Amino acid sequence: MNINILGGGPEEFIPDLQRYKEEKSIWVGVDHGVFRLLHHGIKPDMAFGDFDSVNEDEWKLIEENVDQINRYLPEKDETDMELALNWAIQNSPGAIRIFGATGGRIDHFLANVQMLGKKENLHPSITIEIIDKQNYVQIVPPGEYTLKEKHESKYVSFLPLSADVEDLTLTGFKYPLQNRNISLGSTLCISNELIQPTGTFSFSSGILMVIRSHD
Repeated sequence: MNINILGGGPEEFIPDLQRYKEEKSIWVGVDHGVFRLLHHGIKPDMAFGDFDSVNEDEWKLIEENVDQINRYLPEKDETDMELALNWAIQNSPGAIRIFGATGGRIDHFLANVQMLGKKENLHPSITIEIIDKQNYVQIVPPGEYTLKEKHESKYVSFLPLSADVEDLTLTGFKYPLQNRNISLGSTLCISNELIQPTGTFSFSSGILMVIRSHD
């Protein structure tokens, strides 16, 4: 089972959602993303938000078509997206895909990225990605990982989210590394590329953001 979450980010950044419609997938709408799912012909299984970004007609449509709505006051400690992600993680899916979380307000985008790096959200058994038309963003704890070639995503970048990432090793890449320490703010690992169908990366400590993208 996979869980797909759609936020309220700008429409022009959202990929074709139909390619993610699977038999055993759950769709979650976040605030205006609930209306947007309905607009795309996808009935949300769950909705989260204070719904301050929908008008009266949109809210009426949401009430009529979504069975499970979790509505909150605007004054709360978590963002609508964090509430949805917390629920998704508790259901232990194989993967969580987040759409509509990039573009628009940069504070929302950075909060969404950093949210994936919280200790309690770093689940080795759950793949959590932020996806838009150009990028796949994933944040991972120490370990060894395999990447498969994506024809639509030529570039692979590795960015530290912690003060340091230690012993980073890249194998099967155009620019390999062996047990290299990189610090927060380093651009050493921007725009790498796989040179074979699969590659591996590993590191011993820190938090690493992996971005697969194309121009």
